[in-house]
Amino acid sequence: MAEGDNVMVNVNQPLHMDSDPPLLETYKTLFANSKTSSNNHDHRLVTVEERHLPLIDLSRLSHNEAEKERCQKEIARAARQWGFFQVVNHGISMELLEMLREEQVRVFKQPFHHKCREDKFLNFSAGSYRWGTPTSYFLRQLWWSEAFHIPVNDISSTPMEPFATKVAILGQKLAEILAEKLGHKSSFFQESCLPSTCYLRLNRYPPCPIPSDIYGLMPHTDSDFLTILHQDQVGGLQLVKDGQWIAVKPNPEALVINIGDLFQAWSNGCYKSVKHCAVTHPTKERFSAAYFLCPSYETVIESCSMPSVYRKFSFREYRQKVQEDVQLYGYKVGLSRFLV
Repeated sequence: MAEGDNVMVNVNQPLHMDSDPPLLETYKTLFANSKTSSNNHDHRLVTVEERHLPLIDLSRLSHNEAEKERCQKEIARAARQWGFFQVVNHGISMELLEMLREEQVRVFKQPFHHKCREDKFLNFSAGSYRWGTPTSYFLRQLWWSEAFHIPVNDISSTPMEPFATKVAILGQKLAEILAEKLGHKSSFFQESCLPSTCYLRLNRYPPCPIPSDIYGLMPHTDSDFLTILHQDQVGGLQLVKDGQWIAVKPNPEALVINIGDLFQAWSNGCYKSVKHCAVTHPTKERFSAAYFLCPSYETVIESCSMPSVYRKFSFREYRQKVQEDVQLYGYKVGLSRFLV
């Protein structure tokens, strides 16, 4: 789950008939100070090598037992070695993905002041619309993006419901496989990760005037069990592999899967929650949709094997600590706070 979670909208701000959030106007002080200030916490925004993620054909799970086992092992290997992988034949049709994209465009092209009142104009929960970054001290900490962060159970009876239903099934299937490959057949994920606790995040990254200096999303890890991402073909997803930043080459037929912090802790560090970011483009807007497999705030995360690398903690405690760090430092510290 992306941290910082963008600006929570002030409904009393001046009306903007344009659909774009007033990013340039709101953060003009950061632009003015950008020549004299710097932040070395994260990588420089430079051109990096574009690579393909491990690609796994999930139709093999329906083949004979030997092929099914090979496919499951590939999933677990990618989670250990990369923390990211792509899946095809995942059960979500191209037609359904295109319908999702069309609905995203429709929603984001609404007037900005309508998006700010999402509960009145768009039938989303109040507070689901976010943009920019509330704790930007440097230009590099600014997120040049807008998003709707929506509980899955709020998506019923909308054009996005068929996608949300199928992606939730896929998330549970992958979590079950990853648990089994650690020797645990458990109903933990089905019992803990419910439509009321999981989220769909619709992202839009507007064209950025200085893409070399501004992120769409700052480098971060996700605070969930796993994330399932559908991105368009503009590209912009980058991640760390073997200590180096790489760009992910888009695949129109694939969904991108990444391990979150909670799975890293639950797996006792076996599966890797990897730092990643979204970069901006000078002339093209970019859309993506991410499903976050999250538990309830009361759920206790405890390593599945001993000796444990991490102490046990509740999801509420983890989220609170992340938010405290973001407010204090401008970035997330994450799992290192919970080492034994």
